[in-house]
Amino acid sequence: MPKIFLLDVTNRDGVQTAHLGLAKIEKTIVNMYLNEMGVTQSEFGFPTTHHETNYLNANLELADMGVLCPIRLSGWLRAVKKDVEVAYQLVPKLKYLNLSISTSEQMLSGKFQGRMTRDDVIHSMTEATQAALQLGAVGVGVNAEDASRADVEFLIDFALAGKEAGAERFRYCDTLGYDSPFSIYDRIFKIAEASKMPIELHCHNDLGMAVANSISGAKAAIDAGCDVYINTTINGIGERSGNADLITVILAIKYANYFDNENYSFLENVNLKAAWKTCKYASYAFKVPIPITQPGVGANAFAHASGIHADGVIKDRKNYELYDYEELGRGEPELIVTGRQIVVGEYSGIRGFRNVYDNLEVEFKNEEEARKILELTRFANVEKQKPLVEEELLFIASYPEQARKILTLTP
Repeated sequence: MPKIFLLDVTNRDGVQTAHLGLAKIEKTIVNMYLNEMGVTQSEFGFPTTHHETNYLNANLELADMGVLCPIRLSGWLRAVKKDVEVAYQLVPKLKYLNLSISTSEQMLSGKFQGRMTRDDVIHSMTEATQAALQLGAVGVGVNAEDASRADVEFLIDFALAGKEAGAERFRYCDTLGYDSPFSIYDRIFKIAEASKMPIELHCHNDLGMAVANSISGAKAAIDAGCDVYINTTINGIGERSGNADLITVILAIKYANYFDNENYSFLENVNLKAAWKTCKYASYAFKVPIPITQPGVGANAFAHASGIHADGVIKDRKNYELYDYEELGRGEPELIVTGRQIVVGEYSGIRGFRNVYDNLEVEFKNEEEARKILELTRFANVEKQKPLVEEELLFIASYPEQARKILTLTP
C-alpha cells in the first residue's frame, strides 16, 4: 500500500524567507528536532553555497555518527551538471539531492527569456541527474518548478525522463500557490498514474491553501498507486506567504475526515510529542512568534472562553477538541526566570559559564575541556547574536568538533 512521508524544507525554503534566517548551529538543532519528530528527510541546505559547506559536512558527520539518524539529509541544487560537480567538490559525502528547474511557459519566456526550450529543460535535468548518481548520490529527486502553471503532458514527459535517468522521485512545485485542492488532485493523479513514480508535493501558501493542496495532492498520488512525500516547514515559514505547515499537515492526515482510515498509511514513526518544543525552538530561532491560532501549537489552540464551549469541554474534551494537547507535548509547566540570570555570551568568563553548565548537569573532565567548550560558546554567540538556549549549549558540549566546524565560516 502506498504511504505518506514527510520531507521538511525549513532549512532550505524557510531560510530563503525575506527578512529571516538561521545561524548554522540553529539549522543543526532544527535537523535534530526533525529527526526526533520522525520526519523522513530534511532538505538541509545549498551544497554550492560556500558559507554552507562546513555546516553541511558537519551535519553529514553527525549522520554517520548516528546522531542525525534515521533522517535523510538532502541538498537542493539547480538541475545543472556544473552545479552538481561543484556540490560534490564541496560536500563529497552528499547522498541525497533534489535538482530543480523551471517548467512553465511563463518561466521559459519570462525567466529564461527564450534561452531554453522544453527539450533543453529536460536535457539539463537528466544530465544533472546522471552526473549526481555518477558522483555518489544514492537518491535524486527532480523538481519541476512552477509545475502548477505548466502543461501536465510536459510534466509527465519531465517525470518519465527523470525516472529513466535514475531519479527516484518527481517533485511537483506549486511555486506560487496557484493550485486549488481540486486542480492539484486532477494534475497529480494524471502524473502519478502515467509515471508510476513517487511524488513530492511542494505547496506554497499564497492563497492560503498550502496544507489543503498538500493533502489533496497526497490523496491523488496514493489513489494512483504511488508513495507521496509532502514538503513542509516548521510553523509554515517560507518564501512570501510560506509553505505547508509541518504540524498542521500531520494533524490533518491523522484527524481530518476521510484520511483517518486504513486506505491511507502514514509514516509510522512520526512523533507528535516533539511538536511543541520543535515549534517553540523554530519560533525563537527565526524570531517569529507562533500565531495564536496556529493548529496544535498556537496559544489559543486549546483555549476556551465561550460559556457553552467551556462547559462542553469541561464535561468531555471531545465535545470541542479533536485531539489532546498532551499528544503534541504540551501541558507541562514551564519555568520562567524572573530573578537573577547567568547566561553564556560572547564575553562570558569561566565562572559564569560553569554555573550555567552546572545547572544543566553537564560535567567536564578537566579545566582544559571546560575552557575549550567556553570558547566555542563564545563563537556561537557571535554567530547567532542572541543568547544560546539549552539545546544549543548541550549540543556544543556533546559534539564539540562538529560544533567547531559548524561555527567556522571561511570567506
